[in-house]
Amino acid sequence: MDDDLLTLLALGEQVGSSDDLAHLAACERCAAEVASLADVAVAARHAVAPTPPPDRVWAAVAAELDLTDRTPPVTTSAAPQGDAAERAGAVVLPLAPRPRRSWGWVAAAAAAGVLIGGVGTWAAVDRQPSWDVLATAVLDPLPGWEALGSAQVETDSSGHRVLVVDLDEQQDDQGFREVWLLKPDVSGLVSVGTLEGTTGRFDLPAGLDLDEFSVVDVSLEQFDGDPAHSGDSIVRGALDA
Repeated sequence: MDDDLLTLLALGEQVGSSDDLAHLAACERCAAEVASLADVAVAARHAVAPTPPPDRVWAAVAAELDLTDRTPPVTTSAAPQGDAAERAGAVVLPLAPRPRRSWGWVAAAAAAGVLIGGVGTWAAVDRQPSWDVLATAVLDPLPGWEALGSAQVETDSSGHRVLVVDLDEQQDDQGFREVWLLKPDVSGLVSVGTLEGTTGRFDLPAGLDLDEFSVVDVSLEQFDGDPAHSGDSIVRGALDA
């Protein structure tokens, strides 16, 4: 069933056709979803003393939901319950027309007052990291291999760096693939991790100098207990800022 319809049913609204209600009575999955949303609504209606989130959190929520009025709502020091909430003037959030999305749980939370009181939940919207690309590399096959790939170094606002490696070839059963950063003259190397599948993300140590170790290498390693590079590189490419 439609997420919005399930949400309205969980809030006790008299909605849905006879076919919808018959489906709900027979479908365990939809019935469980309505019950779960109803539990959220009940818990929120009985919550007390909500703490308003910072204005930046409301701004992020309003932008995501495409609200026409983005003025932060005013809340009281204690949360009125039941009929008292209606008399006190519960906050109503005007929603602008928007493309259909699976926001049924947001509708339930907003109707129950969680949107304003749940600081911990909505603060997560404000904490999502944004990644900037510092350098990229084209990974070309070495003799005896036909694989192709790419790599890039990403960083977040804290300066944490991640090496992202993509290959167009699945792992075979001959061994495992290890990702390295090399000096251009191959006089030194640092292992950053094992590549599982075709894509991997590898945290880079804060002190690792990418100007010195500027070449990405992916090798085929054997299960022989030797931590050194096998000498059998599959692809390799230099990072370009």
